[in-house]
Order: sequence, then structure tokens, then C-alpha cells
Amino acid sequence: MGRNQVKVTLFRWAGAWGPFKVKIPCGECALTKDVIQDTLATELAGIPVEFDIREWLSEWWKPLLKGGWHAPIVIVEDKVISQGHALNRGLLTQAVIEAYAKKAPVKGSHLFGKATCPHCHRAKAYMEQAGIQYTYHDVVRNPRDLYEMISRVLPMMPPKTPITVPQIWLGGRYIGGADQLQEFIQQQTPAQVTVPRQQPAVK
Repeated sequence: MGRNQVKVTLFRWAGAWGPFKVKIPCGECALTKDVIQDTLATELAGIPVEFDIREWLSEWWKPLLKGGWHAPIVIVEDKVISQGHALNRGLLTQAVIEAYAKKAPVKGSHLFGKATCPHCHRAKAYMEQAGIQYTYHDVVRNPRDLYEMISRVLPMMPPKTPITVPQIWLGGRYIGGADQLQEFIQQQTPAQVTVPRQQPAVK
């Protein structure tokens, strides 16, 4: 498994233990597998994930050690995120993004915001006036962007601090909000400001 790869494991109602063998297929296990595969191909496209399917009856003690006892059991890294029913894909997206954010640092310049936020519009104007190309992430329209922003910002904040928008990175360096961006740009020479250029993109 690669250094930044996230491990997702599904324990489904299948396998054998002593004289007991599973002969009846689990509909919710099959549905959970389909949900995982589709989520990895859509919401989580581009994030390196290793997806492993295991037979619960043959290895029931492995998920039990992590608190999983009722198939289908879905584990992201070492944490059970769902068991006993078909998986909610939002839970999977959030858990994988959180795990990936711990493994992979931010690269490039990014602005996380929302359409109705005046400070986000102000931050965009600062970026454009300074000639900084960046990727914009709408945290209202795209759950993946919301989970990533929270996962990356929350560990840097004091406890119980609300996470607001915009949240900005330049060249992989965390800047903060619109006021911090304005202050940072004012302290740089024009050549310094335009160093962290990336390919223009909007998400």
C-alpha cells in the first residue's frame, strides 16, 4: 500500500467457521460493495484507496477487535464507520477524506468558500489582483470539499473554534481567511506573490 493510500475494508456475510458455512447471500453486503465501488469512482476519484473485501464468518475476530460485529462491516483505516446495514456513501466519503488529509499535505494554491460569502469574493479578488492562479472549492455544492476543508483546518484550531470560510492555502502553505490573505499579499513583493502558481481550475 502506498504511503498516502487509504485502506477501506468490507467484511461481508460470507465464509465458513468450523461446520458453519454461509449459503444465503447478503443483499445489504452486495449493496454496500456497490456503494463503495461507485463512491470511489465518483466522489472520491483521484484519492488513492485500497479496497479489500473479506469474509466475515471466516475472520469474525478481526473486525470484532475494532468494534465491528454485524456484517456488512465497513472499516476505513482502523475505524469502523458502518455495520449492520447498507452503507451511507456520505459516511464513506467523509471518513476517506479525513484519513487522506492526515496522510497527504496540501499542494498548490486553494480557496475553500461558498457563493454567498462576501469574504470569499473578497479573497478571490485579492488572488486575482495578485496574479495567483488557484483552485476554488465550493464547500456547499461539493461535500468532498467540505470534508477536506474541515479535516485540514480543524487540527490547527483551538478547541470549539467554528470553522468558517474562506480557508486559503498558497503554494501548499496555510494562510487562513481573507484578512490573512490580504496581509500576506501586502507583505510580499510582486515576484514573491506570483511564485505559487498552479494550473487554473475551479471545482
